[in-house]
Amino acid sequence: MKKSAIIGLITIALCVGFLVSLSADTNTYSTFTEASKDPREFHVMGYWEKEKGMHYDALKDANRFEFFMKDQNGKVNKVVYAGTKPQDFERSEKLVLIGKMDQDTFYASKILMKCPSKYNNDLVEVNKDGKVEKYN
Repeated sequence: MKKSAIIGLITIALCVGFLVSLSADTNTYSTFTEASKDPREFHVMGYWEKEKGMHYDALKDANRFEFFMKDQNGKVNKVVYAGTKPQDFERSEKLVLIGKMDQDTFYASKILMKCPSKYNNDLVEVNKDGKVEKYN
């Protein structure tokens, strides 16, 4: 076999190995239970538990925000975020946390929020005069 053919096969094998390693590390949404079994970083989707409240004291520690979140399976866990409380956190409909679990606390490095749309579901009609009329 020629040297160029061997080098070509080795290059192809390395490229395939690289692509397989990239796809093996893709993150999908997990739950608190899955995150507690592995020290890796996880994406956990859920909802803020409003009844349990939140704690943020900018004067005491501006980079510590604590709250409770319910994941997709209904498990509620304490979440500690090493950053300031996100603007409009109270209005968020859904949360995605990126971070790691340590014992019974999820330490988030990022918080992604899905906030309600500023547009509502009212039907709108524009008449001949250019005036907007709403119908519920």
